[in-house]
Amino acid sequence: MKYIFVICIAILSFSCENKNASNTLELGFWRASLTIDASHEIPFTVTLHADTTMTFYNAEERVEISDIRLFGDSIYIEHPVFEGVFKGVFTEKLITGSFIKPSLDRIVPFTMVHGEESRFSSNTAPNTNITGSWEAVFSPETEADRYIAKGVFEQTGAKVLGTFRTTTGDYRYLEGVLVGDTLKLSTFDGAHAFLFEAFVTDSTMVGSFYSGDHWKEPFVASLNNTYELPSAESLTYIKEGYDVLDFNFKDTNGTMVSLSDDRFKDKVVLVQIMGTWCPNCLDETKYFSQFYRNLNSNDFEIVSLAFEYAKTEASAMKAINRLKKAIDVPYPILLAQYGTSSKQKANEKLPMLNHVLSYPTTLFLDKKGVVRKIHTGFNGPATGAEYTNFVKEFEAYVHSLLEEE
Repeated sequence: MKYIFVICIAILSFSCENKNASNTLELGFWRASLTIDASHEIPFTVTLHADTTMTFYNAEERVEISDIRLFGDSIYIEHPVFEGVFKGVFTEKLITGSFIKPSLDRIVPFTMVHGEESRFSSNTAPNTNITGSWEAVFSPETEADRYIAKGVFEQTGAKVLGTFRTTTGDYRYLEGVLVGDTLKLSTFDGAHAFLFEAFVTDSTMVGSFYSGDHWKEPFVASLNNTYELPSAESLTYIKEGYDVLDFNFKDTNGTMVSLSDDRFKDKVVLVQIMGTWCPNCLDETKYFSQFYRNLNSNDFEIVSLAFEYAKTEASAMKAINRLKKAIDVPYPILLAQYGTSSKQKANEKLPMLNHVLSYPTTLFLDKKGVVRKIHTGFNGPATGAEYTNFVKEFEAYVHSLLEEE
């Protein structure tokens, strides 16, 4: 934290001294990269627009950034929801500095270079085509960290798009290349920075997954176009001895809210377990907000329980309010926890659940308050057909609950 404080003070002081300078940035395409170590980086591509906004690109995903501040030759770039910020210095065609996540005490060097449009170089033709579904295992040799996943990829020439789905969510919009027998995929959505590298044959992958510069784990995969993950509705459930879901947490006005409030009485209720720091939760919250407005039913409510790693209650509430404002969330988001996003701590706040495996997790309650279904994780837009199927099944199930007396 002391290091972060020194960096912030130095940048702000330098900015104030140079606020009257007239430095400008070149518009158009930029290539950005976060430095993992001496031989690895997490690249993504950016467009700087004439109105001094930025768009980050990951395959079909577009992340719009409007909070860009220039002071002399210093620059500050902030996501509208997530707390991570880029702070650095710039010339017309170069930006360098640090990507900082204060609540997690993480600082990662970054570089942005104008005029480079390629995420990865691809000067060698691919040896194979990995289009299809892949049965994957991460940390296969470490029982405590081991988990399964399904890779779904589409390759055109050397370019590869796709994602890894796990039992608790997906790894976002991955974009990259297959160069010879080496696969490289990356994404940066403003919160998570991922890099996947693997040696590939026509039916196997052996590689490493990097999350920023703080996590690395091995993975293996084999081509299996019939592979399916376990049902997302079989993983979390109400434990024996508990009849109902119960909680009592503050909303952003400081009012305590519980399911016994009149607002939820005799209604179908969706309870979303989430965090404002979580990109999959953001995708789900966008969808839930749209669905809630379109349904416009007096018999339906949504309430979100936020588990925040922000270090103080005030900063956690600020993060919730930023999310609500950024995407116009029409239902309450309650602060269930701050200071950690530990799933074990979440279990303590919701002891009636066997476990909280994933952010997000969604509980469906009928008009009598009975938990009818619990869906772990979220298949977001990056999963393509899985997302389409989720939306169809979700809406049909909610409507079936609404039709009950």
